[in-house]
Parts: sequence; structure tokens; C-alpha cells
Amino acid sequence: MSKKDEIKHKELENVEHVLSASEAFIEKYQKQIIFGVGVVVMIVLAVLSFKNFYLEPREIAAQNEMYKAQAVFSTDSFRVALEGDGVESIGFKQIASDYSITSSGNLASAYTGICYFKLGQYENSIKYLTQFDGKDSYFTTSVIGLIGDCYVELNESSKAIDYFEKAAMQENMVLSPVYLKKAALVYESLKQPDKAEKNYTIIKDKYPNSPEAADIDKYIARVQK
Repeated sequence: MSKKDEIKHKELENVEHVLSASEAFIEKYQKQIIFGVGVVVMIVLAVLSFKNFYLEPREIAAQNEMYKAQAVFSTDSFRVALEGDGVESIGFKQIASDYSITSSGNLASAYTGICYFKLGQYENSIKYLTQFDGKDSYFTTSVIGLIGDCYVELNESSKAIDYFEKAAMQENMVLSPVYLKKAALVYESLKQPDKAEKNYTIIKDKYPNSPEAADIDKYIARVQK
């Protein structure tokens, strides 16, 4: 037998040994393996059943309710949009509660917070706005910034700045300069001109085409006095 044939023979023996060991393992633990596979199958079926027979119908129901509430919201009837009219719409607050695990329920939390802000109930607004977990850059940035507006109204300037700058960090070409300027104005109210100047300068350098940059030099000059 040549050396090459010997190597192939040994490789075949090793494969046979591995297969024999695997067969012995399967035979020894056959019940446990079948049980484990059964558990995995049951989990997969449970997840699919939850998604198809519970979550998706709930999502459709939530979307229908959201459509009604958003129609009222668009007319600036914020209290009715929030609480419902007792006939056609249950309102954003109830949607957020009843359908919390759905994406529409998540969005309803944000709308609930916006309604409370419009009604001057800033602590309630913060409660619901902070429950919102979104991925849309523009809307999420707006929600973060609105929390900052709430804290301004509550005279909690440091927290307002935190949220304005967090919103600005989303690097949205439209909204970032808006919140940089809001944060800078709060810094000015706190007698911190250096920090205000830093934000104004970022607007000038990074967002030169934004409306906020149009007259930014006068703000920079004001804090440099």
C-alpha cells in the first residue's frame, strides 16, 4: 500500500470512528435529544402563534384606533385626541395603554405626550414622551426635543439642556440646529455665555444653510460682550 493510500485509509478510519462515536452518543441520549428538539419546536410554534393570532390582530386594531385619533389631532382638538370622544375614538392615552406592545401603541405614547404638552400638562407630557421608543430620525428627534421644551416650561434648565443637546446629537440637518440654538438660549439664561457661544458656533460652521444660521453672528456677538 502506498503512502498516499495509507493516509486515505487512516482518514477513513477516523471518519468511521467519529461516526461510530456520534451514533453511540445519539443512542445513549436519544430521549433527551428528542425532548430538546420538541421543546425548540414548541417554542417556535408558540412564538408564531403569538405573532399571527394575537400580536398582528392587535396591531391592526391599534392602527384603526390611531387613524381616528390622528384625524382629531389634525384639527387641533388635543383633549379629544388624548381622551377620545366616547363614541368614535378612544383617544391616544387609551391606545397607549391597551395596545402597549404594538408599534401603534408605542407611537400613541408619543402622541399622548404631545397632547399633554399642548394642554400645558408638562409632567404628564414627559411621562409619555419618555415611553416612546422610535427609530424614525425626524420624529424621534422631535420627541426628544419636546421633552426639553417641557423642562423649560417647568423651569428645570439643566434637564432641558440635556434633552436639547441629545436631540441635536441625532445630526438631523433640519432639527439639529434648532435644538443647538434652544440649548444655547438656555445657557444664556443661566449666565453661561461660553457654552452658548460654542453651540452658536457649531450652527454657523456645521449648518450654514439652516434658517438658524441666517442671523447667528448677532447671537455670537451678543455672548462675546
